[in-house]
Amino acid sequence: MNRKHFLSSFIAAATMLPAFETLAIESESLAFKIPPYLKPGDTIGISSPAGYITLEQIQSSVVQMESWGFNIKIGETIGKRDFTYGGTDEERLADFQRMLNDPGIKAIMCARGGYGFVRIIDQLDFSEFKRNPKWIIGFSDITVLHCHLAKNFGIASIHSKMCNSFPDDWAKAEPLQIETILSIKNALIGEEMGYSALVNSKNRFGKTDAILVGGNLSIIETLAGSPSDLDTKDRILFIEDTGEYLYSIDRMLWNLKRSGKLKNLKGLIVGGFKVKPDDAGEEFGKNIYDIVLEKVKEYTYPVAFDFPVGHQRNNFALKCGVKHAFMVNENGSVLRTF
Repeated sequence: MNRKHFLSSFIAAATMLPAFETLAIESESLAFKIPPYLKPGDTIGISSPAGYITLEQIQSSVVQMESWGFNIKIGETIGKRDFTYGGTDEERLADFQRMLNDPGIKAIMCARGGYGFVRIIDQLDFSEFKRNPKWIIGFSDITVLHCHLAKNFGIASIHSKMCNSFPDDWAKAEPLQIETILSIKNALIGEEMGYSALVNSKNRFGKTDAILVGGNLSIIETLAGSPSDLDTKDRILFIEDTGEYLYSIDRMLWNLKRSGKLKNLKGLIVGGFKVKPDDAGEEFGKNIYDIVLEKVKEYTYPVAFDFPVGHQRNNFALKCGVKHAFMVNENGSVLRTF
């Protein structure tokens, strides 16, 4: 999406925010546990629980996060490789477990996505993490962990870009890239956050407030029936995906609908969807807007399209498990933390 199609700052979205003042606050019994926000001198660990990445490839992220005043601890999976993975299952499990258990580490940045977290999620011991929660950061394959934390522990986490998305040269980076990276810092230090997207004729108007959950659609769909199955009832759901055919997206959303995940939402946010072109002679006949609206036509909650989240440059940090206000009207759509 072109940068003119959205406003990333809370201030820029301010003209749409006053209407939120009348929203009712959800019962505190539904609240997630929020890990402590970071302060200068705190340590961020970097681990690669999914795909492999080299030490050189994470250097720009290390330099940038150190410039924010944080210390960085690099995990043993960085630089390791077992085919497509950042080390063997055993190595990735051990590295992530050490970071979960280390009281000196206040946040864990997943170095990249790819594939592999589902192979180790059931072997991780979250006992220490439950007692002393910390922020876990990532997206794409890391949706496995966002869903698992939401389902089992009610602990908030950060859906955002990872080490492989930091610019090599900050001075030459595009403003949009800088904004998205700085949104990670803002999420970690506890700043109030807000994003907006301009009008889309397919949007459905409304306003609500609820806990935000979501991530990669294909991951959410494949977790159905597992111990990491995402509970969407009375929540705002955001979805995004990449590299899928339109018919595959249609099939996944039918799964969400048939399993009840779309029925009792408070709101739906549709981020970036990079789709594969239809094969010649096998045209699907519907676009992403048609596919989504077909599945939610019998419900009344607000729906916003083209939101700045997903496998794209305008992929801003969102706090899963944190209460947000969400509004869609003739001016566009706004999402902000309380």
